[in-house]
Amino acid sequence: MRALLIIGHGSTVNPDSSTPTHQHADEIRRRGLYDEVACAFWKEEPSMREIFYQLRSPEIHIVPNFISEGYFCQQILPRELRLDGPVTFRDGRLIYYTDPVGIHPSMTKLLLKRADEVAPGVPRGETSLIIVGHGTTLNENSTKAIEDQVALIRDGGHGFAEVLGAYMEEPPLVAKWHELASAPNVVVVPFFIADGLHSYQDIPVLLGIESEPTAALSQNDVFRHNPHHLYGKTLYYSSAIGTEALMADVILDQINDFKRPDPAPSPTWIAPDEGIPDGTFTMGQLHIGPASGKEGWLICHVDDASALDDLELHTDPTAARDLGIYDDAGIYRPIKTAPNLKRGWKLHLSTREELRLAIDFFYPAALGLWEHRQAGTLQPVSLRETLGRQTGMYKFANTITDEQAQALVARECGSYAKCSRRLTWKLDDQQPLTQIALEKQPLNADDSVAGDVVPLLCVEACTHVVGAAREQAKANFQAAKK
Repeated sequence: MRALLIIGHGSTVNPDSSTPTHQHADEIRRRGLYDEVACAFWKEEPSMREIFYQLRSPEIHIVPNFISEGYFCQQILPRELRLDGPVTFRDGRLIYYTDPVGIHPSMTKLLLKRADEVAPGVPRGETSLIIVGHGTTLNENSTKAIEDQVALIRDGGHGFAEVLGAYMEEPPLVAKWHELASAPNVVVVPFFIADGLHSYQDIPVLLGIESEPTAALSQNDVFRHNPHHLYGKTLYYSSAIGTEALMADVILDQINDFKRPDPAPSPTWIAPDEGIPDGTFTMGQLHIGPASGKEGWLICHVDDASALDDLELHTDPTAARDLGIYDDAGIYRPIKTAPNLKRGWKLHLSTREELRLAIDFFYPAALGLWEHRQAGTLQPVSLRETLGRQTGMYKFANTITDEQAQALVARECGSYAKCSRRLTWKLDDQQPLTQIALEKQPLNADDSVAGDVVPLLCVEACTHVVGAAREQAKANFQAAKK
């Protein structure tokens, strides 16, 4: 078995951030090239630590769905994925880690395609093409991907009057686009993975298209109205390059171009026994069981199990992902295990493979965590270990006191009103969590659960807990200054 794992950034506030990554995974899954195709994120579920519990394959190909070789791809991702380099052999698994998609040469044709689509019929010889990135001082490679593409298009004889790179936070600034561009027509392509806060809200303000940030992409019907007539020029603004459907091919190109060791180690990994019960069971707010009167499986909200005839029917397992994005009030659900899953639907699936995929969309990695707990291979990570490995803006999170940490966990994790997971981790290797309710405390190896219940487990503190620890550490610092 082989698995493809696509890594994205994700967001706790923007539902559109992870959409392109999932769409590219859906396309590659449709082609049947891998036994498993999954996504993991820095700021969404499943995390890069949890995803290895979800995947059952002994060989895993990891592709960062990022633009540059900067801070995330060189530091954050290898740290969170526990990688030794391009090739890692861990726990009997063979793991390949490729370059990010944004630096692959085939990105050039996507940029050209997007430029032509956004400004159809506009002569290239009378057009300035501007490729926009974020820009950062954290890593000098953060701008390299854009600079490389600018050079490839400029030197490739593609006919543009000029090709320029511009950035949000370092010179040349995209806000100066009208001074940078000399041609009467200007095409601006955001070199971002998703139409998130930067490409959809920040850059339009910097360009002068909008006076203030707009709503998120999924909450607007129209992306942009081209062209825009500003500063005596005609401006065309495109959606982020990472939303291009052909990005799925770029992901596969990165894998095909990866230099594998010869000979490669032989994987010895054996996945734990599958944890899907044969009969009807509950998992969080899901009611799952054999479909009545027909083959396959049926999933619905636990509160809808007695009124199946009135529910909206879905038959595609990927519908589970869409059903879990918003609650009944239309509010984004950044915590998938929050007890606010919307009602009114039923999902009929034909095979156990489809059932597993749907469960992983509703509750990412939860089934795998349960399987490893049953097999005795679950490896909980203490809060101190999680905080201790943080870098960048989170590196001081571990300076909070034990008393503050206990209170923080009780506040963020101690109520089922926020999250339905049961913790498996401790404060540190010696100290248990003392301020959370008994039913939320770490599940021991010999603790039993009802046979028709698959519990939702938490193997380490999530990004919300880490963020709260950072805020507490900042407050401590400010208090010490007074």
